[in-house]
Amino acid sequence: MFQNLAQVKDFCRDNSIKIIDFMMIDLNGRWRHLGITVDRLTEHTMEHGIGFDGSNYGFAPIEKSDMIFIPDLASAYVDRFAEVPTLAMIGDVFVIDLPTNRRFDQDPRNVAFHAQKYMQDLGIADEMRIGPEYEFHVFDHVDYAVKPQGVKFNIDAEQAEWNSGNEDYNLGYTIPKKAGYHMAPPLDRLSGFRSRAVLLMEEQGILVKYHHHEVGGPGQVEIEVEFGTMLEMADKTMMTKYIVKNLAIAEDKTATFMPKPLFDEAGNGMHVHMHFFKDGQPLCYDENGYSQLSDFALHFIGGILTHARALCAFTNPSTNSYKRLVPGYEAPVTIGYATSNRSAVIRIPAYAKAPMDKRFELRSPDATANPYYAYAAILMAGIDGVQKKIDPKAGGYGPYDFNLYNLTEEEQKHITQLPRSLDQALDALEADHDFLTAGGVFPQRLIDIWIKNKRAEARRTSQIPHPVEFEMYYDL
Repeated sequence: MFQNLAQVKDFCRDNSIKIIDFMMIDLNGRWRHLGITVDRLTEHTMEHGIGFDGSNYGFAPIEKSDMIFIPDLASAYVDRFAEVPTLAMIGDVFVIDLPTNRRFDQDPRNVAFHAQKYMQDLGIADEMRIGPEYEFHVFDHVDYAVKPQGVKFNIDAEQAEWNSGNEDYNLGYTIPKKAGYHMAPPLDRLSGFRSRAVLLMEEQGILVKYHHHEVGGPGQVEIEVEFGTMLEMADKTMMTKYIVKNLAIAEDKTATFMPKPLFDEAGNGMHVHMHFFKDGQPLCYDENGYSQLSDFALHFIGGILTHARALCAFTNPSTNSYKRLVPGYEAPVTIGYATSNRSAVIRIPAYAKAPMDKRFELRSPDATANPYYAYAAILMAGIDGVQKKIDPKAGGYGPYDFNLYNLTEEEQKHITQLPRSLDQALDALEADHDFLTAGGVFPQRLIDIWIKNKRAEARRTSQIPHPVEFEMYYDL
């Protein structure tokens, strides 16, 4: 939004801005923030930053936790949810060093920045442009508890089919199970909410292609955005989640991007469409290639599919992710590629025919991912495929132009599957991560910390008794 501090000061004066809020992303992908008054944003701030405790962000051991962040003026936007007029901007993390401070190699924005630079330095492409699809649920109520004597969660959405017999509030319009796709009002009670979210997103420079109700009847919706560069879209992914969650709270609702908040309903993915350009020319189009894809695009796909299991540790980094990646709910489970096939990990949209539009879509990620790490990891896997000229067809990854959910057990044995659990994804990452550390993009220490932390999450989940276990085993 701004190129220098003078422009910031002028904007704040002209728009009666009182507070500058710095948005910082932690290791797991949550935004944290710190606010100062406008007069305290100075050239000294831009040079020397503001100190914080990096250990609380998951970045550094407590004995080496002093870090600073320096705001990125170009990322600034007006926070419409702040009670006091506030200009927010994203910050970059720096390590305190002599003679000058240096960017922290594990900082998510730094990793994404260096992945882009690595691609450009190799001469592979000038731009990786991506367009995420954001699926999420909007509920009217949620409560949960994890205690030694009891574990529970309870969710409600007025439009859910389970409310069809509710005598307290019911106007007769509920969406049947798995039947919400593109439903119109009055069945779709969230159309106005999505429209208000979209207008706020566009106000912050997040251009939206469309929004609609998704398959899941109890409040599942989707907003799909236009393409932008990888680092730009990582920033905008964080902004989108912030807008959606805060708008929901403002309207006495609650929003979640959890991959699978409800059993036996469709889950929430974050499909990532991508294409590439060099000297302004598209790199993914070849009139004579499979589905009109170039060798570059097929090699990039080959890299993603080769490393797909390891990628899941960053693109699907929660235990809940693997409750979505199961057959029968439009989420992919088979590592392969095909045209118009939503059961494959990579889908080539048949409707994207023009050279400038030609692209492919990775369907496995979800929004529990830290977007900077996830998008950077996808890029690094693709770069490896381009450098090694990995042919996805020769590698046995398709093209699978048939429904992969209908495979027999014997057929499934001959096709590589995505991990079935977070632990399996972490096993894959431990065995296959050289493509990430190439060019120093992902520090080895970051990968080690990530695996350690995620193992702890998986262990905690596996050790807590589950209600379904009482159903199955209590009487034995």
